[in-house]
Amino acid sequence: MNHLRLISMLFVSLFLTVNFLFSQALPGTLNWYNGDGLGMSTNKAYDLLKKKKSNPVIVAVIDSGLDIEHEDLKGKVWVNKGEIPNNKIDDDKNGFVDDVHGWNFLGNASGENQGPARLEKTRILAQLMIKYDGIDPQTMAVNPEFELYLRVKEDVEAALAELEPYKETLDQFDVDTRNYILDQLNYNLNVNYDDRAIQGDDPSDFTDRNYGNPDVEGTDALHGTHVAGIIAAIRGNNIGGDGVADNVLIMAVRAVPNGDEHDKDVALAIRYAVDNGAKVINMSFGKDYSSFPTEVSEAIEYAESHDVLLVHAAGNDAKNIDNEPNFPDTFNEETGMVYQNFLTIGASTKNKEELVASFSNFGALSVDVFAPGLEIYNSVPNNTYQNLQGTSMAAPMVTGVAALLKSYFPSLSMSEIKTAIVSTVQIPASDELTDLCNSRGIVNVYSAAKYCMKLEAGKK
Repeated sequence: MNHLRLISMLFVSLFLTVNFLFSQALPGTLNWYNGDGLGMSTNKAYDLLKKKKSNPVIVAVIDSGLDIEHEDLKGKVWVNKGEIPNNKIDDDKNGFVDDVHGWNFLGNASGENQGPARLEKTRILAQLMIKYDGIDPQTMAVNPEFELYLRVKEDVEAALAELEPYKETLDQFDVDTRNYILDQLNYNLNVNYDDRAIQGDDPSDFTDRNYGNPDVEGTDALHGTHVAGIIAAIRGNNIGGDGVADNVLIMAVRAVPNGDEHDKDVALAIRYAVDNGAKVINMSFGKDYSSFPTEVSEAIEYAESHDVLLVHAAGNDAKNIDNEPNFPDTFNEETGMVYQNFLTIGASTKNKEELVASFSNFGALSVDVFAPGLEIYNSVPNNTYQNLQGTSMAAPMVTGVAALLKSYFPSLSMSEIKTAIVSTVQIPASDELTDLCNSRGIVNVYSAAKYCMKLEAGKK
């Protein structure tokens, strides 16, 4: 099996790594995503809004980490004014010591940071195999937990079997693919790997919150820095790519490791962002299984009760998530209630012949809109820039749009801004998105801004 086929085979396994594997420089026009045509008409929207005043909006980026010193994010990183840096005191009494720019849920008070983690299916298997390993399925009555055990066991064993032939031939691959395979074998699919040793907490106890540290960059901030750049990189400075929103402050919340994020970290990260003033939360991550969907749902509903919009990447598995969920999904698993403050984003391209990115998940019910997610040039750590692609890039496009609209139309609720985004999409002539997302189109900032202007005028 050749290199490209191997990448294709492994594509479904790991959200962050997929984006990294496709991060090589690609040809294309910088900032195409902000232009007209198949872009979002962002620049045209700014022409429309040039006589309006904007107000700063705090945007939380729950991700792998953020290079807060990046040259293209100067002045765009949130500062907790109630906290005195590095004095080891929780000055603002919010429960987090020295959280000047956000919080790292993947670390401990000693300054150690987690890198790799298991996939959620591996964690579930490790837990259930203690109870069910060796039991003959023929002897079991109908048991949902046992059925889950069989399902994750089959998934993990199949993934390991696919990787087995490459153990002895790793040298034939480039360093990124080689590291990916090793991470899968040693960490992501390893039931014996303890991916909570550094934090030292109980990941099933959501009241056990005494972990983490203020190091928001962590061990690998490539993904998170790129996401933040799409939202907030300085516009018009002729370096990197332009951010979508011009008056935002990025709150960095590190909760996404090289593997699957823990539900506890996601839930606490959402609550941290809400409690510290974020109006939009970007979530460029996802997984096939969730061990604690109720607790995550409660956090999402907590955000909704505080008028905070969550923007989630649809995922890179080229699958219909109406049938196969990508957690956290669009509704409460327990009650079936659809969230009113949640947007799920698929990835579009600049090519009319292939408008939907080949990797993008879709769903007529579960995906709300598409946004540019292919060949996106923006910031990565150490004042450098890369083309990345994935729905991880499409989600911050929409996060940036929501923040832009909130900054220029502060009287509008985030629910109203969500409506503005989904009801003003650019619908392609071919109407090919009809069965792929519920809005049938691609985000258009100019049209959304016009909608907000009318809505604002109607309130006066």
